[in-house]
This record gives sequence, C-alpha cells and structure tokens, in this order.
Amino acid sequence: MKCIYCGCEESKVLDSRSTDESNSIRRRRECLNCGKRFTTYETVETVPILVVKKDGSRQPFNIEKIKCGMIKACEKRPVSMAQIDEMAEDIEKNIQNSLRQEVSSQEIGEMIMERLKKVDEIAYVRFASVYRQFKDVTNFIKLITEM
Repeated sequence: MKCIYCGCEESKVLDSRSTDESNSIRRRRECLNCGKRFTTYETVETVPILVVKKDGSRQPFNIEKIKCGMIKACEKRPVSMAQIDEMAEDIEKNIQNSLRQEVSSQEIGEMIMERLKKVDEIAYVRFASVYRQFKDVTNFIKLITEM
C-alpha cells in the first residue's frame, strides 16, 4: 500500500477493524519511511455473474429469484425458510467459486432440483414439473419412477 504522503510502498498495520456493515475492513497504517499514519479500507472484489436464459438473453444473477422458486415448490411442505436460504446460498457460493462470469439458467435449475431432492421429494417434483415444462402426465410419471 502506497503512503499518501511520501509514496513509499512499505507500511505496517497498526489496527484492523470490521466496518459497521461488515463488508470491509478498516486498517490503520503507518508509513515505514516518513512515519505518518493513514487509513485504508479493504473490500472483497466481486465479479458480476450473468445468467444466460434459454432464449440467449442475459440477466444479472439474483439469489432472490432462486429463493422465490424454492418457496413456491416448498409451499405447504415441512421445509423451513432457513433450509431454503441455506440451499440458495450454497448455490450462489458454488456459482461464485466457479469463477465464471456466465452461468446458464439450466445449470441453476439443475442445482436447485439436486438440493430439493435431498430435502423434500414433493418439492422436488413440483419444481421439476414447472422447470422441465411437462406437457402431459407421461413425463410426470417418468420423473417419479426415476426417483
């Protein structure tokens, strides 16, 4: 970190604290050349993720859309909001850790179904029936027999 007074690149950290929002760290530094003190803020750099839809259009990733779809699938089922939040956050973390800037909506749908299947099979079938756009009962029966 360059000193704002003399431009020296060597300094020592005197104090580190989280900010009120806990989204950055405030560091109090002292320049090893001139001895003057200054404050820096460290934040996590996030890469914007785009979701590629079936029609080829792109939208910013939105965890709330994932939660909304899961809530609809889990309606009147013994699945808590904490479980839904946990599954959605796990999906978001997996996407961010992949370091890709684009992810297809199909991949996200598969991730949701994979997690719902482990938590509640009825919610899984509900989500799959909408996600896979079943046109008749035969596809629905095929999904259930695969389980």
